[in-house]
Amino acid sequence: MPKLLVTYAIPQESFAEIRNRFEVIVPETGSFSREEVLRRVPECDALLSMFSFGVDREIIDAGAKLRIISNFGVGFNNIDIAYAKEKGVVVTNTPDPVIEPTAELAFALMSDLARRVSECDAKLKRRSGLKWGVMENLGVGLWGKTLGILGLGNIGRAVARRAVVSGMKVLYHNRHRLVEAEEQRLNVTYVSFEELLRQSDYLSLHTPLNDSTHHIIDASAFCQMKPGAFLINTARGPVVDEAAMVEALRAGRLAGAGLDVYEFEPRITEDLLTMDQVVLVPHIGTATMAGRIEMGRYACENIARCFRGEEPLSRVV
Repeated sequence: MPKLLVTYAIPQESFAEIRNRFEVIVPETGSFSREEVLRRVPECDALLSMFSFGVDREIIDAGAKLRIISNFGVGFNNIDIAYAKEKGVVVTNTPDPVIEPTAELAFALMSDLARRVSECDAKLKRRSGLKWGVMENLGVGLWGKTLGILGLGNIGRAVARRAVVSGMKVLYHNRHRLVEAEEQRLNVTYVSFEELLRQSDYLSLHTPLNDSTHHIIDASAFCQMKPGAFLINTARGPVVDEAAMVEALRAGRLAGAGLDVYEFEPRITEDLLTMDQVVLVPHIGTATMAGRIEMGRYACENIARCFRGEEPLSRVV
């Protein structure tokens, strides 16, 4: 029976379909340390890794029997993809289960910033800094505003659907423009990157992290953004130059930011922790129990298909 090493204690329901075909090695709680993974992986045929767990050359070399690395998450920059391909190891991810949970969070962060929910909550709880009154604590709302989406993939499209029914105009920029029929179906308009920055009241990031997107939102981009705009990032932290973002917030060019991911995650730039106009959450874009179970099932199905000689649900290499 092939052995499956799982780096983190994901819900047991995830393994319901494969427990009779694989010996599943999973920690009782928490996660295996890197050292524990290195000790166990030589005897394993498959590795189910978390998006926060680095799978580098050392681990791939130690896993001499590995046929597949099934990543628990849509991003795969935690894995040395080129080396896995060189070694003939299949790499998969879990894009479908993360779509709606991540879109929900992006829209929640945007709504929170628009109506200053977290700011008012914090001030009420610390019993200072908040005034009651008809003309106090005014937000800007979403209705009639322009949402710019950088990266109109599956998650971006799910955010666009929510924005349209909330009365927002939706612009987007992709490397490749959608066909006109799809734009009409989604009620979105394609613009250049520069125009996206200039027109967006809210800019939501849904682009993968690679060489071309690292720091795509930098000091120059912040200077081009519409004065008083808000930034939402549920993609990857390093797509934003965090130091430039702090400066834009301090200068008032950027009205606020809603962040699920960080450039130096899990470390958060200290200035962000002191700003009322910034809403921070700890990388919880996909963090619902139903979502976690579905991600686990999807990752396991990728493994099962690989061992049946079938194409995985979502193959990276």
